[in-house]
Amino acid sequence: MRALDEELTDLADHYRWFAEVEAAPVSPRYAELAAAVAEDDGVLAFLGTLPRAKRQANLLLGALQYLHGGPPADGGQLRERVLGDGSRLRDTMLTRATQTNEAARCTALLPVLSTIPGPLALIEVGASAGLCLYPDRYGYEYSGGVRVGPAGSPVQLRCVVTGRGPVPAGVPPVVRRAGIDLNPLDPADPDTVAWLGALIWPGMEERRDRLTAAAGVAAREPAEIVSGDLVAELPGLVARMPAEATAVVFHTAVLAYLPAAAKEAFTELVTGLPVRWVSQEGVPVLPAVRDRLPEPPAPEESRFLLALDGEPLAYTAPHGGRLDWLPAAAALA
Repeated sequence: MRALDEELTDLADHYRWFAEVEAAPVSPRYAELAAAVAEDDGVLAFLGTLPRAKRQANLLLGALQYLHGGPPADGGQLRERVLGDGSRLRDTMLTRATQTNEAARCTALLPVLSTIPGPLALIEVGASAGLCLYPDRYGYEYSGGVRVGPAGSPVQLRCVVTGRGPVPAGVPPVVRRAGIDLNPLDPADPDTVAWLGALIWPGMEERRDRLTAAAGVAAREPAEIVSGDLVAELPGLVARMPAEATAVVFHTAVLAYLPAAAKEAFTELVTGLPVRWVSQEGVPVLPAVRDRLPEPPAPEESRFLLALDGEPLAYTAPHGGRLDWLPAAAALA
């Protein structure tokens, strides 16, 4: 009983942290709902019946949006939905995953890709529906009036930039796109798009239109998404890339879901392959990258850290749209 109490206490702390650090700056509704979960013994008890990996705030709140067509109005309605519709909610949380797929993350990817000799063969680890595999199919506007990419693309992305870093003169030539995911999603499937839409936080409605448009791009030009473990599948996928292309392995908000041993195995693997490696993860996720920062990050840091071949280059917004270059990026400018 004491162990269970400790688990639920830790779970409440997770929801408080999510409310205060992750959600409050960008989604007041989610901050309110997560804070309510942290104080609700009944909802915490429901979450305690799920496997540890299925208790996270993003999954609970996304599943509630998916099942009910939108987020709960407040903590009281959240409690009613959790306790009154527990069977459907449990099934949804057990069978779905937080495979957030945000095309705007390409705003950070593109400047780094522009420094790599092409043509490029892109491999995304944790690809979900593969929407970040199309950086050359989207249009971009960066601070200072820099515009690149196809002006007629249905996906037009904006990015605020601070500091000095590489400024893309255009989009790179991409000759192959592929990915790996434990549960690849089909961007042409309406239910898949509905689930991805449910993972978008309240207050970020512009992301829904972008999701629909990016899914249309991906559906018209399907990428090869391999189902399986990233460490097991990556070498074979790299070997199948065109010899004339530079293979680039990239990932965003993926490695945080892996145990420490798996993260270490992946890092050792990717640094030994004939590829360029672009990572965009939470600051603590890759300690070897974090430890190369010029200054220690703030303990409550919620931005992502963008790195090329293990060298940290910028802080980025988790859902795209902001680049804060670090001093090391000036060498690529």
